[in-house]
Amino acid sequence: MFKPFANDTDVMNIAGDAINIENGVKRLSVSGDLTITRDKAGLANALALHKALGAIVDALQNDASLPAKLPDEPSAPSGTADNPFI
Repeated sequence: MFKPFANDTDVMNIAGDAINIENGVKRLSVSGDLTITRDKAGLANALALHKALGAIVDALQNDASLPAKLPDEPSAPSGTADNPFI
């Protein structure tokens, strides 16, 4: 079972690999393109997406230490470096 924000390794796929949800302890990444058709297959895809998003919302709502905003990652580089290719 997919547990949002549990680790940096799990990936959840919906409708084969139409939608991919990549887990992370600080951020999740949702990518893909899902067409929800008006049939039983579309219903199954919509329910899978609904379940995944519900689990994400629950994880966020139940986090007592949820910050207002995470800092941007990666942090801006400090200083300069010589180009080793010239």
